Amino acid sequence: MQNERQMLIDGAGQLGIELTADAQSKLLQYMALMQKWNKVYNLTAIGSGPEMVTYHLLDSLAVLPHLWAGKWLDVGCGGGLPGIVLAIMRPDWDFTLLDSNSKKTGFVQQAAIQLGLKNVQVHTGRVEDWQEGIRFDGIISRAFTELGNFFSLTEGLLAPEGRWAAMKGKMEEGIPGQYRIDHIITLHVPGLDASRSLVIAGRK
Repeated sequence: MQNERQMLIDGAGQLGIELTADAQSKLLQYMALMQKWNKVYNLTAIGSGPEMVTYHLLDSLAVLPHLWAGKWLDVGCGGGLPGIVLAIMRPDWDFTLLDSNSKKTGFVQQAAIQLGLKNVQVHTGRVEDWQEGIRFDGIISRAFTELGNFFSLTEGLLAPEGRWAAMKGKMEEGIPGQYRIDHIITLHVPGLDASRSLVIAGRK
């Protein structure tokens, strides 16, 4: 685990992020929980600790400098990425993590409890069935669906001045005309030899 800790510290430093000792501890604890539960719940195809640091922790941390304070929804959160990582780093922001897979949300709920994350709510269900009446300042997804579909499925959950933050690999072309792209940010994830971008978008 010491090797993973140093990878995490070094990688975060390359991203311009300083990790407190508490954040380091919680991020590595979360990774250990994911490894433990993965054997039964198939949370991720990434199995080794060093790979998890790169593909999960650093990949999620890479978006942090480009996000804003407020109430966030992580759609299709899977095993808690990026929502749990962001919640660890920003304890004064609120995060709701949503996924239709009850095994994955069961893990996320347990992880939030064990990590003492008071700023995390977990819900099981499809985003199109959401009936909570909550509006979010930011809605984030990690490879949830193509952009136009992501926007249309979640538009009713976005606050009037809220914006989307879509984590993408390759960029697809064209989005419906009622939406605007504010920024396309190229992300450089330490140790990851693959294209990553963050699309910040809103309503026109």
